[in-house]
Amino acid sequence: MLKNPEQTIGTLIDKQGVSFISSIGEDGFPCTKAMLPPRKREGIKIFYFTTNTSSMRVSQYRANPKACIYFCDKRFFRGAMLQGTMEVLEDHASKEMIWREGDNMYYPQGIADPDYCVLKFTAVLGRYYHHFSSQNFDIE
Repeated sequence: MLKNPEQTIGTLIDKQGVSFISSIGEDGFPCTKAMLPPRKREGIKIFYFTTNTSSMRVSQYRANPKACIYFCDKRFFRGAMLQGTMEVLEDHASKEMIWREGDNMYYPQGIADPDYCVLKFTAVLGRYYHHFSSQNFDIE
């Protein structure tokens, strides 16, 4: 039994250099993409990612906000899947919140770059895999 999901999953997430996000395509099939780790997280309920407004993923989330994020610790063969919804945020405050030095390399116009946006994921439930078994848990 997973005694403290927020601590266990949070530690797993913080140690990963890659995260995976999934959206639903126009054809109804899931689409998964490797991303950099979230720029910010609030427990294991809310996560913020940076991406291009012009990306396929943004258009998919706008059409259908259902989403999934996954974190994998390949060294210990364990992982955490979180299901929920993804919002596309383009307001200045959200963009400024996760902006980092060096982001101008990707977004030359800075925080105001129209091709820069924030993905906000809100989890509703999770599934943790370790020791060759899986366990569902609620997100509080």
